[in-house]
Amino acid sequence: SAAAGSWAAVPPGEQPTSGAAVKIDNFSFGPATITIPAGSTVTWTNSDDVPHVVSSDDNKLFKSKALDTDDHFSFTFTKPGTYNYYCAIHPKMTARIVVQ
Repeated sequence: SAAAGSWAAVPPGEQPTSGAAVKIDNFSFGPATITIPAGSTVTWTNSDDVPHVVSSDDNKLFKSKALDTDDHFSFTFTKPGTYNYYCAIHPKMTARIVVQ
């Protein structure tokens, strides 16, 4: 089909439907703020050569294991709100998910 050609190069680890990707690179989360509809899954991928831990501010809603290079972690946000998160190993690394 014609549509198949335009989606042939979906990067590994990215979800083409109802999801968002956050890249961990150079000790930062990118993009630093993303806005998604409720029910979306966010996938973080560590591109650094040091481990990072993706953790919600309260350390309860979500917390990944230590992510080595190219490891990824996903979480589905079901309720609207603003969710701040950080790296539990490097607390100066912060970012936010806005769920609508």
